[in-house]
Amino acid sequence: QVQLVESGGGSVQAGGSLRLSCAASGSTYCMAWFRQAPGKEREGVAIMNTGGIGTYYADSVKGRFTISQDIAKKTVYLQMNSLKPEDTAMYYCAADALRCGSWSPLNYNYWGQGTQVTVSS
Repeated sequence: QVQLVESGGGSVQAGGSLRLSCAASGSTYCMAWFRQAPGKEREGVAIMNTGGIGTYYADSVKGRFTISQDIAKKTVYLQMNSLKPEDTAMYYCAADALRCGSWSPLNYNYWGQGTQVTVSS
């Protein structure tokens, strides 16, 4: 079992930045960030193969969000720049998909509790 703990959410004005962190209790091979706004389905934002093979981004965040990791700390980050009101959502960290790169939440084995991001216009 791997436990994931997110932090770094908050409220920011449009155009601002936030950095989310996800600390894992053990080794993982695939880490991802998802988000879910009220009344909407959970959607993938960014995925990283922790072996360094690749990173993937949703079209809606390309060029604005960056996923990165600190291997020693077993921590994955999501740097979010140029935030927009439509980025407002609960952000979840997920780990170890059946196939890394999958955008389906059903494929991920472990989930954090979520951290709220609110962007005001």
